[in-house]
Amino acid sequence: MDAKLQQEKAAIFKALGHPVRLSIVEALAKKEMCACEIADLFHFDRTTISKHLALLRDLDIIDDRKEGLHIYYSLKMRCLFSMLQCVEHTIQGHPIHKEHYASCLCMMGKETKNEDTDTGNRLP
Repeated sequence: MDAKLQQEKAAIFKALGHPVRLSIVEALAKKEMCACEIADLFHFDRTTISKHLALLRDLDIIDDRKEGLHIYYSLKMRCLFSMLQCVEHTIQGHPIHKEHYASCLCMMGKETKNEDTDTGNRLP
């Protein structure tokens, strides 16, 4: 295994280990937002939110673009939303539906034709 790659993966999961950053990722999965809109979602000062955004941006989890005086953020690592939905379903004790599983496979680069390409088995 590539130790550097594993460290980079761990850094991403560590960044997602904070409730505010998870909330930011989930909000950005729905739509692009300016920094002021994101800050309004929380009861923290804008400097604190800015630090969270910078960390997520530095890890390529989110993208930013400047338009006039505003900075807009969007979710770059789109696969995170599916993963977080999967985690949420598991925590809540809900079954993971075949359609969701198929989208997760797609994010991992596997086929989505209701077959597990490694074993040839049909998906549940």
